[in-house]
Amino acid sequence: MSASSHDSVRAGLLMLAMAAAALMWANSPWAGAYEAFSQLPTALRVGPLGLEKPLVLFVNDGLMAIFFLLVGVEIKREIAHGSLATPRQALLPALAALGGMIAPALIFAAANADEPVALHGWAIPCATDIAFSLIVMRLVAPRAPAALFILLTAIAVIDDLGAIIVIALFYTEKLSVEMLVAASLPIAVLIILNRRRVESVAPYIIAGLALWFCVLKSGVHATLAGVITAFALPVDPRRPDSPDDRVEAALAPWVAYGVLPLFALLNAGVALGGLSRDALLGSVPVGIALGLLLGKPVGILGGLALGTAVARTALPEGITWRMAFGLSLIAGIGFTMSLFIASLAFEHAAPDLLLQAKVGVIGGSLVAAFVGAAILRTAVSGRGTT
Repeated sequence: MSASSHDSVRAGLLMLAMAAAALMWANSPWAGAYEAFSQLPTALRVGPLGLEKPLVLFVNDGLMAIFFLLVGVEIKREIAHGSLATPRQALLPALAALGGMIAPALIFAAANADEPVALHGWAIPCATDIAFSLIVMRLVAPRAPAALFILLTAIAVIDDLGAIIVIALFYTEKLSVEMLVAASLPIAVLIILNRRRVESVAPYIIAGLALWFCVLKSGVHATLAGVITAFALPVDPRRPDSPDDRVEAALAPWVAYGVLPLFALLNAGVALGGLSRDALLGSVPVGIALGLLLGKPVGILGGLALGTAVARTALPEGITWRMAFGLSLIAGIGFTMSLFIASLAFEHAAPDLLLQAKVGVIGGSLVAAFVGAAILRTAVSGRGTT
């Protein structure tokens, strides 16, 4: 395991520890302090312009834009020069990711067909947490074929792109036409910088910050500004110091050891004592858990089967269908992205359903991680059996 792999494992364990701390804090005698901490008034002001939000929303709407900037860099790199660079390379993971989004959504929709408010959370089980899923795979199957890691990464990257599109189309508030028009100016600046192959990172970040403010005020979720900024950065795999590499090197430690652990601390705290048995086993948490545990494997394996049939080819070299089954279960770890979409779906409309959704995400992700890890470990140990 490389040094970078060790770093990612440490960061993932830190995030897991913060999520566990949030659960314990929210269910302790100091639960009131946890609620007060998450709702702590937070302000960002530059001259006459300013934003005031509770800490949890400041993190979800603001700091998570940095996370999405890194996600955007990874997506662009894979599309430009990586595992998604050609249609043939992209076919299998694209169909698997698409199936892995459609099947969980259908399961959740079926479980909540008679609940129009709950149905707004249909996209929650569609997401895969790329960081946690890769960490679990590296921990339990470090000797797995390299193609298996590449396939999971490609599926998760396409899944992230799908989640971004879903957020843009279905999880926006009332739109402000004026601020959308204003957002066109920093977007134009980013396009010009890209076309002129500007190497300095600072102009992209400045334009990205202006775009973030405009998008946030427009009603479209502000994290999309991070993705747009990432797509404007020039990507050059021949150079170790290209703008995308410099942005990733500068921001990745802050995201891994700051933004994501803080996100977990503020979003994973569920006061279980305040939930009834019916709420714990209601259509929202059950629909999410089944979407992650059943929908992901059915959708991903179905997409892989369709892809191999269409391309008249086998799975990538070294990968067995048993390994693919383990991978599909590990892809059911939704955690970060699923919690994020849950907050968009229910934060304002139905706070009680947000708590239930968190139960479904955390429970479903944990079971998916343990079951997927067990199956993948035995599949890699018994490599050669299909």
